Amino acid sequence: MSDFFEIDIRNLLGNWDLEGKRRRESSKEDFFIHKNVFSDMRNRLLALGLAVGMLGGIHCTALAQKKSSIYHKGWIDLNKNGKKDVYEDVSKPIEERVEDLLSQMSVEEKTCQMVTLYGYGRVAKDEIPTPEWKNELWKDGLGNIDEPSNGVYTGAQYSFPYGKHVWALNEIQKFFVEQTRLGIPVDFTDEGIRGLNHYKATSFPAQIGVGATWNKDLVHEIGKVIGKEAYALGYSNVYTPVLDVNRDQRWGRTVECFGEDPYLVGEYGVNITKGVASEGVANTLKHYAVYSAPKGGRDGHVRTDPHITWREVHQVYLYPFKKAIMEGGALGVMSSYNDYDGVPITGSKLFLDDILRKKYGFKGYVVTDSDALAYLYTKHRVADSYKEAVRQAVNAGVNVRTTFNDPNNFVKPLRELIQEGNMSMDVVNDRVRDVLYVKFREGLFDKPFREEENADKVVRSKKHLDLSLQASRESIVLLKNEGVLPLNKKSTKKVLVCGPMAKNQSASISRYGALGIDVVTGLRGIQEYCDKNLKGVEVDYALGSELHDKGWPDSEVYDRPMDNREKNLIAEAEGKAKDSDAVIVFVGEDETMVGENLSRTSLQLPGRQKDLVKAMVETGKPVVVVLLSGRPLALNYSARDADAILAGWFPGEFGGNAIADVIFGDYNPAGRLAMTFPRSVGQIPINFPNKPYSQAGQAHEGPNGTGDSRVVEPLYNFGYGLSYTNFRYSNLKIENNIDKGGKLKVSCDITNIGERAGDEVPQLYIKDDFSSIITYDWQLRGFDRVHIQPKETKTVTFEVSPQDLSLINRDMEEVTEAGTFKVNIGQASDNIRLKGEFKINKDIKFGKI
Repeated sequence: MSDFFEIDIRNLLGNWDLEGKRRRESSKEDFFIHKNVFSDMRNRLLALGLAVGMLGGIHCTALAQKKSSIYHKGWIDLNKNGKKDVYEDVSKPIEERVEDLLSQMSVEEKTCQMVTLYGYGRVAKDEIPTPEWKNELWKDGLGNIDEPSNGVYTGAQYSFPYGKHVWALNEIQKFFVEQTRLGIPVDFTDEGIRGLNHYKATSFPAQIGVGATWNKDLVHEIGKVIGKEAYALGYSNVYTPVLDVNRDQRWGRTVECFGEDPYLVGEYGVNITKGVASEGVANTLKHYAVYSAPKGGRDGHVRTDPHITWREVHQVYLYPFKKAIMEGGALGVMSSYNDYDGVPITGSKLFLDDILRKKYGFKGYVVTDSDALAYLYTKHRVADSYKEAVRQAVNAGVNVRTTFNDPNNFVKPLRELIQEGNMSMDVVNDRVRDVLYVKFREGLFDKPFREEENADKVVRSKKHLDLSLQASRESIVLLKNEGVLPLNKKSTKKVLVCGPMAKNQSASISRYGALGIDVVTGLRGIQEYCDKNLKGVEVDYALGSELHDKGWPDSEVYDRPMDNREKNLIAEAEGKAKDSDAVIVFVGEDETMVGENLSRTSLQLPGRQKDLVKAMVETGKPVVVVLLSGRPLALNYSARDADAILAGWFPGEFGGNAIADVIFGDYNPAGRLAMTFPRSVGQIPINFPNKPYSQAGQAHEGPNGTGDSRVVEPLYNFGYGLSYTNFRYSNLKIENNIDKGGKLKVSCDITNIGERAGDEVPQLYIKDDFSSIITYDWQLRGFDRVHIQPKETKTVTFEVSPQDLSLINRDMEEVTEAGTFKVNIGQASDNIRLKGEFKINKDIKFGKI
């Protein structure tokens, strides 16, 4: 016999404060009442099986029959049949649980697992469940809900406080667990490339800045913070990191990439993936595959037609994904918009099944990047209807369609294809099987809900904010220093801060990262530093130049005379500079000039920024140029005539503090370039690694000796960066165990011979001396970031696997060939300190690519 009980409405209302935050009761059942909405409260009570009687307003009581709970000790009766099924049994292997659940699912339930519902304000009309949800498509479940109340849509009520957001997601999850037939939990997904994409989450520098840290341990910790905050806020899967290897500095999404070298990007991918996973959250890699090489570096409507060889696809563009999946265990991949050799990636069985699943052993699920599936029909024209695009994409390997429109738009044609016999149920089962596998790995079937109180303790904790500041500091690259930096604290009495990026906040806030943060600008950071540490130092400010002129971007190819306002802005800065002891000029570009859809025609400083720098230099005062940008820019004038240059990228919430710490010497910079700085777009493509002589100069003698007609050398090479101290390299040791089935070990000693403590970034480069095909001249195969005190010596050791030395031969086999290999260790790709070599005596084969 079921229990009967009476509920006092006044007591229920007493469980809510004025903000609508639920207070926990000690009773067995929790009741959730939406603030100030009495009808909503009534609907919730009905959903729990309580017949509510309205007897004169607030004094009424209700009598109802209590449903038997589906929640048991150690398991949940998800299908409400009163017994523990295999898929409900945590002790069973995941594969068995998946198969048991799959065998119970209808076609309707399976197809619902193959689609995304974007959260409130994007597609969903309700922020939390309503009675109408029982009539919606997702009454049969959903694969995932993306960006639920994360703050991208500012009208959401449940983004903040953090506990309020967790409550809302728990309410949504309760609907899927309690109100759907099989109780399959939904996967809550979110972006996370500069910190978690949530209102007031912890912010980090843009990925191009994180790439400049050359610190694997730091990147792992960033991954842990993203995962920890995601878990605390109710998310179970984060779209991070971007593993696109970017070889073209013009490309708009350079700001979202770690760099141009596949090994460097791959190491970051493994470490972020492991960091996120360590907190119980899955991650989805972006953007698979060959996405970052559109023709001419063009973004926007193009993002297609990459002119990349098949070897280069594997050795450069797929390499980081392979590492993050095979070594990091990533459980998600986002299929990209573009094609390769005429076949759209999102419709390519070769990329999504043969390589991803069969070659790399990927066990997770593939989501589409926005309209990548629709593009098979609307852009690439390889499908003559949207339904045909659905058929091609699902057959190729897409598990979940993820875009900004009604999920019915995908599910309806998918069900029609099944009913017509044009879509195999075996294929559908395979796609759903992957989705379920990830959800079991995430623990959603056993612990579908999160603790509200935990979120306030975790998100933006002091430890997380300290890591954010550390990341900003470590991302800064000292490009030039003629003895000006750090500024002399005793002799500096007045500093002028000028330039269009001095007050910029928006560039350090990303649509794909933490939202609603209070960014410390360069000007504010310097002011706060002086107020705290140098009370006698005056900080003056002048704009000096707008970010770009009115004719931009046309002005990148057509000169326009400077107008009176532009002249006056520079003149004002000039006057203030003459009255200062040092000038700090913040130049660069903001988020309206670099990012998705925002490729550029020129890499010069836009507008009148170079004129501003020139005017400051001509005052004769020490000039420090701080470049804040999302890509390498051609700083040719500054490189010749300014006294110092810092590359700060888009440095995150505490970027201004980090820059001030470097300028005044409280932090010794040690960032290194993850991308080559060209002198001109005419040099592009110019990058690392490169083939022998592919970036060489011209003949000066002999029958073809014609002299110089172009600028050959880049402005700054891959791996470059300066310090406030100096280091000596010595004692190179090479221990080769590859012929014995082991690894190569390379070590050296590094001594800080300066007067300041600092980080050094030793870089290991290896070259295959002679090979059956042309290989890259030198390849990065190890790096570290080591803190060394003055006069201290530390030993650094690198381990290299045989596969790290492989090439793809003429038979398209991956093989490490016998022969001699050269070894370089240095401070940059063009600054080598130690050299050696080793031999491999027999070929080691790894199979066909």
